[in-house]
Amino acid sequence: MTDFCPEGNRIGRPENLAAMRSHDTLLRAMHMGAILEADATLCDSGHNLCVNLGCMRGIIPREEGALGIREGTVRDIAILSRVGRPVCFTVTEIVTDGDEPLAILSRAQAQRRCVEEYLTSLSPGDVIPARVTHLEPFGAFCDIGCGVAALMPIDTISVSRIEHPDERFSVGMNICAVIKSRVGTRITLSHKELLGTWAENASRFAVGETVTGIVRSVENYGAFVELTPNLAGLAELRDDLTVGSRVSVYIKNIIPARMKVKLVVIDTINEPVLPGAIEYFTAEGHIDRFVYSPSECERVIATDFSVQ
Repeated sequence: MTDFCPEGNRIGRPENLAAMRSHDTLLRAMHMGAILEADATLCDSGHNLCVNLGCMRGIIPREEGALGIREGTVRDIAILSRVGRPVCFTVTEIVTDGDEPLAILSRAQAQRRCVEEYLTSLSPGDVIPARVTHLEPFGAFCDIGCGVAALMPIDTISVSRIEHPDERFSVGMNICAVIKSRVGTRITLSHKELLGTWAENASRFAVGETVTGIVRSVENYGAFVELTPNLAGLAELRDDLTVGSRVSVYIKNIIPARMKVKLVVIDTINEPVLPGAIEYFTAEGHIDRFVYSPSECERVIATDFSVQ
């Protein structure tokens, strides 16, 4: 895993814990320029973050709390929202506060290094680790390194349509993402290309099976039922079908040439639908072109990252 991983992924690592074992090990980490991570326990009235280092107290001054705070391009919520959560930082100096040592830390410096040494080297099609930090109706904000955020628009999360990203993700979830575009330091993410093609998903099912699914839309000609995040089938209408409900369906036919799965709803299941574990067909490396549609289908659905 890259040294510029999302916040929360570094905190339990042996080398991170060893660096904060004592005054001397923290001093050594400072001279090495190591990026460390610990829990932010308090944000004071001046919006300085207090950090529990174990061996001593640490503080991240407000202007060092996030990249862009000093310039006024990032709001202070980026600092306040870290209380009770891990934060990454570099140690800039160790001073004496009364009779006790105090470590002065910089989260902004860690983020600046992440941008300069990692994020600017990424290209469309690169698959990277990310952590979901915030969900909005239009998409999911993800930490792609040291707390640096990138947006994953809702229509890139899966092929099967959803009404809100919380149908796929929960805050704090570690996921994989693919770089959709990068303009300067602004990165947009995608996700659906990692969840398999139509054929890969359809191969998990067979005609005659009865399986469970989630109703994603109800039209006048039928209901679309999601079997996997990247595969939905069309079922005949029933009066008791509502968007978001869980159902059991009989697989009537699978037609690759038309990219169709025909279903019959057997029953509705009165249980809440929560985000489940994500199964990735691709979780690392680089994708030049992702072709979702099967080879025998005339309609081609593809993402070409090389021309982004």
